[in-house]
Amino acid sequence: MKFLGQYMQIKKRNMKIAWKKAKMSKTCYLFLLPYAIVFTAFYILPVCMSIFYSFTYYNVLEPARFVGLDNYIKLFLSDDVFLIAIKNTFLLAAITGPLGYIMAFIFAWFINELPRYIRAFAVCVFYAPTISGQAYMVWSILFSGDAYGYVNAFFIKLGILNEPALWLTDVKYMMNVVIVIVLWMSLGAGFLSFVAGLQSVDAAQFEAGYVDGIRNRWQELWYITLPNMKPMLLFGAVMAITQSFGVADVTMALCGFPSTDYAARTVVTHLIDYGTTRFEMGYASAIATVLFVVMIVCNRAIQALLSKVGT
Repeated sequence: MKFLGQYMQIKKRNMKIAWKKAKMSKTCYLFLLPYAIVFTAFYILPVCMSIFYSFTYYNVLEPARFVGLDNYIKLFLSDDVFLIAIKNTFLLAAITGPLGYIMAFIFAWFINELPRYIRAFAVCVFYAPTISGQAYMVWSILFSGDAYGYVNAFFIKLGILNEPALWLTDVKYMMNVVIVIVLWMSLGAGFLSFVAGLQSVDAAQFEAGYVDGIRNRWQELWYITLPNMKPMLLFGAVMAITQSFGVADVTMALCGFPSTDYAARTVVTHLIDYGTTRFEMGYASAIATVLFVVMIVCNRAIQALLSKVGT
């Protein structure tokens, strides 16, 4: 009881100090208020509402009816398509997430060594697929399922194929093509943050590093560059996780909605199916909640991994 009383006194004193500091900085909080309102209204509240509706049956037309864990039980024990979506999503995340993250950093590292104007042009070229929206539709021409598709025409000309392959509708090829396209589009905001981070490293640190015993570019990267870029590395990791777990538009546009035998189904396309086509909002909210929890866990794991960089 004595220790509990001391703990409560310390906590009360800390609360008073925090409140006093907040009163002194009330003007700063006033400037932050518009963003706080928008963030709460469009991010915090939707997440809380999604978690609440995940425990209900809600079809938009009728009032929500509490069903407990029924949606989650159905999701993992009765929904075979969701299990396919989970497998495809984790496959995409396991390949395109780390590989896209590493590719973005390597390209940024190489581009950082170029002269100023060439570097600016190269950044625009590498970032273009991300900002162009429907750029992945170019791949529908390349992987067209007839003899006029560039990939089919090339392989037929070389004698590798005897007839056109249905790259975007055959279950043997669909996910492989999607993985290639997602990797091509993976140089997004994380790539820009890496370029900015590399530019922000003080050159004096490299000179001091060579005086202290650094002998090559790899040691320079590990002991100087990466520790200085931890915030950018974390931001890039969050963006990579979000992109790899949020794949939907590519599969829907190129492989169909639904795809053949659900071979290109992802968790997000499953969510879109139940949320916008079937209007089973309670079930869709359960899918969104599961995806949200998985992304949070992955984000925590990445933070723990990046905390060891340069140590």
